[in-house]
Amino acid sequence: MKAIVLVLMIGMQLNACSKNENPAQAGTPDASSSTTKMKITVGTTVFTATLFDNPTTIAFKATLPLTINMTELNGNEKYYDFPSALPTNASVGGDIKAGDLMLYGSNVLVLFYKNFNTPYSYTKLGYVDNPTGLAQALGVGNVIVKFENN
Repeated sequence: MKAIVLVLMIGMQLNACSKNENPAQAGTPDASSSTTKMKITVGTTVFTATLFDNPTTIAFKATLPLTINMTELNGNEKYYDFPSALPTNASVGGDIKAGDLMLYGSNVLVLFYKNFNTPYSYTKLGYVDNPTGLAQALGVGNVIVKFENN
């Protein structure tokens, strides 16, 4: 009996690992579960992003449309401090992908434009569907970015 239960548990784990993930965003929550799209505009370049369905993203979407001056940090991200806190459910960042949109702490919106690994914790909001050209659009230094519903 124990062997049957073990075989069933292994089968369930293998099935759970075989979900289709966006290869550019491996390790992110399953994008097939209730997501929405948004537009991110940097200058004249428009990107489409997929947002996850979670309390943080719901609170973030309530602020849209939002045009903000994002500050450069570490040569891999732009960030913006919200005046008030959003709900959080942070987990260790691990492998950050270019285009990841996250919340650091309870009020810092972060848009990453390079891949890297981090020990810091973030709440995942979503990701840019095709981040090709994102780093070039964001450029060096601070930049005005518009976030809006798609």
